[in-house]
Amino acid sequence: MNAMRCPAFVRRQGFLAGMAAVSIVLVAGWAALPHSDKKEAVNWFADLCSSVRRPMFSSTPAPAGSAEAARPATSSKVISCEPLPNVLGKSVTTLLVDFPPRAYSPAHRHPGSVTAVILAGTIRSQLAGTPAADYRFGETFFEPPGALHLFAENPDPVHPAKLVAVFVTDENCGPLVLPP
Repeated sequence: MNAMRCPAFVRRQGFLAGMAAVSIVLVAGWAALPHSDKKEAVNWFADLCSSVRRPMFSSTPAPAGSAEAARPATSSKVISCEPLPNVLGKSVTTLLVDFPPRAYSPAHRHPGSVTAVILAGTIRSQLAGTPAADYRFGETFFEPPGALHLFAENPDPVHPAKLVAVFVTDENCGPLVLPP
C-alpha cells in the first residue's frame, strides 16, 4: 500500500516517531541523573505507580481452576511517570507491557484514559459493549476512564507480543488498575 495515499498509515508512523522521540528524551534524562538520584527515582516510581510489581492489565488473578488461571500473565515496566504541567492534578504514566505466548489478563478497569500502541505480535482485547478485536504492530486502542476491559490476551501460542500503554490519571501517577 502506498503510504502517500494512506493518511492513517502516515498518522501512525508520525505517532510512533513521536513516541520514539519522547522515549529518547526520557532515557537521556534518566542517564543524566547522578547514581544516588536514580535509586531515589526508582523508589519513587515503586511508591507511586501501582503496577510496578504486578501485571498492568490484571487487578485480580483469574479464578482458580479456570483455563485462564493456567495461562501466563503479562509483565509491565514503568517507562515514565510525570505530572502534566498544563493540566492541574493530572499525570501521565507510560508502561511497556510484555505478553508471553498465550498470556491472558482478566476483567479490570482503569481510573483514567489509556491509549495502547502495539509494538510486536498480536493483542486481542475487548471492552464491554464492543466486539473483541485483534491489534497488530502500529495499531492502537483506547480505553475511556472507568470502561470495563473484559480481557486482553496474546492469542499466539509461540510468539510474544508487546505494547506501550499511556495512562492519563490523577496526580502522583496512580493507581492505574481498578477491580472490575
